Amino acid sequence: MKLVFLGTGGSIPTSRRGIPAIALKLNGELLLFDVAEGTQRQMALAHLSPMKVSSVFITHLHGDHFLGLAGLVQTMALLFRTSPLEVFCPAGEKERLENYLRVPHYTLTFDVLVRELRPGDEVRRRGYRVLTSGVDHPVPSLAYALVEDERPGRFNVAKALALGLKPGPLFSRLRSGMSVTLEDGRVVRPEEVLGPPRPGRKIVYSGDTRPTDLMIEFARGADVLIHDCTLGDELMEKAQENYHSTPRGAAEVARRAGVKQLVLMHISPRYEDDSILLEEAKKIFPNTLVAQDLMVLDIPLQEG
Repeated sequence: MKLVFLGTGGSIPTSRRGIPAIALKLNGELLLFDVAEGTQRQMALAHLSPMKVSSVFITHLHGDHFLGLAGLVQTMALLFRTSPLEVFCPAGEKERLENYLRVPHYTLTFDVLVRELRPGDEVRRRGYRVLTSGVDHPVPSLAYALVEDERPGRFNVAKALALGLKPGPLFSRLRSGMSVTLEDGRVVRPEEVLGPPRPGRKIVYSGDTRPTDLMIEFARGADVLIHDCTLGDELMEKAQENYHSTPRGAAEVARRAGVKQLVLMHISPRYEDDSILLEEAKKIFPNTLVAQDLMVLDIPLQEG
């Protein structure tokens, strides 16, 4: 699993930062979370093909989070894409999004399927789920969590051998959770040779929001929490007025949620030097990064 931060700024692109777009690569699949203007260019620099995108998850319809979608769809059509593209958005915004996609003159070669989601909804895919939560922002908005399915527990080779199994196909069947029958008729069940199930990875993206208890619960135990951090702590009142977060707010969410890694996102153009944001957050949650354009974050499986 890899996270590729395509655009990490807020509101207005600058020479250093694009505006929000995150690519998530998982088992050959490519998902986009938000798709601001300039996303295609950033994808080219990151060597990501638009043809591999299977789904787009949009947090809300403020322009800096979705205005790159029409261009991305046009490029896919120019490259003769035929497989459908699913685009998810907050409930109540489907018509607005479909009208936006009708503005350019292009001939589609594939279906764009716009689907609405409400807080608490779930998109089930092979090997993972994408969950949704409400956030504190003044327009219909969602946070997203990608949660992998549990993995089978560790295979105990010594125990399997003691039960009379030989390495080979029977080992593989037990590892995949299926019972096997030995030559003498005995049945060996997976739980006899496997340890407890191991959790998959969890990635949470807040979109734009003020810090909330809802986000703390939604991010609980995440491997990575990508959280709004538009303004520094010195502008906390302004951040609150505009429904955004500061380093302290994001770090408190990460600390209380027990996440492993915090990544600060949606950085205001006023911060040419973002080190102050990092310092403020690290006082509360040391394992913090400030997202940078084209930064790649590998998310390893947790052993256990």
